[in-house]
Amino acid sequence: MRILVTNDDGIHAPGLDVCETIARALSDDVWVVAPEFDQSGVSHSLSLNDPLRLRAIDERRFAVKGTPTDCVIMGVRHILNGKGGGPDLILSGVNRGANAADDVTYSGTIAGAIEGTILGVPSIALSQAYGPESKKKPFWDTAAKFAPDVIRKVLDTGIPRDVVVNVNFPDCAPDGVKGVAVAAQGKRAQEWIRIDPRQDGRGNPYYWIAFGRGLYDAQPSLGTDLAALADQRITVTPLRLDMTDEPFMTKLAAVFGRGE
Repeated sequence: MRILVTNDDGIHAPGLDVCETIARALSDDVWVVAPEFDQSGVSHSLSLNDPLRLRAIDERRFAVKGTPTDCVIMGVRHILNGKGGGPDLILSGVNRGANAADDVTYSGTIAGAIEGTILGVPSIALSQAYGPESKKKPFWDTAAKFAPDVIRKVLDTGIPRDVVVNVNFPDCAPDGVKGVAVAAQGKRAQEWIRIDPRQDGRGNPYYWIAFGRGLYDAQPSLGTDLAALADQRITVTPLRLDMTDEPFMTKLAAVFGRGE
């Protein structure tokens, strides 16, 4: 099995090394194509107005001056295409921080897996949650220990076409993990996003988008990824590429179908 590894935290991120270790527990044919710099929060963006600069670090490890989406396209369509065929699996991560609930719409980690799925390759996003105490040193051992078995079971089950699998590991040491929860995507209160106004040395205003961590998931809905992570469980959430809301589509069809 040929595995392509990418991320959004960049080629030097410790989570990328963890993801490569996870991949090597599954196969000895592992390739890494990751952004040259941190691309957190870029979602599914493409570099359409800038060239992609490719830097070969070694025979199977490359850095791309671009987004996670760029990296996956570069890996599938260029790098691996000329080296015996494309990947059988794409692993995106391991992200520093959970990608649960609304995070999936912002996450470059999720986007790397989405692009792989669009290109017809089974793809899994992996993220390691952290909290105030573990922010500087997330529990990477948790992802490293449990990910290979989770991935094997997902692959044995078979990932449907046009479905991305999002896996999050809880903010605890391996011996604190209570199990695996197949969970729905949660929803955070929007109070977690705020604007942090500041002034530069010349008195001119500038702003940071800031996050009120810990304010938005005190009582997450049961059955969601947020609730399972809070309960120290690994979450597995299948996400569909087709975002059509069929019930509302049916209502709209009834309205516009009248010809009024």
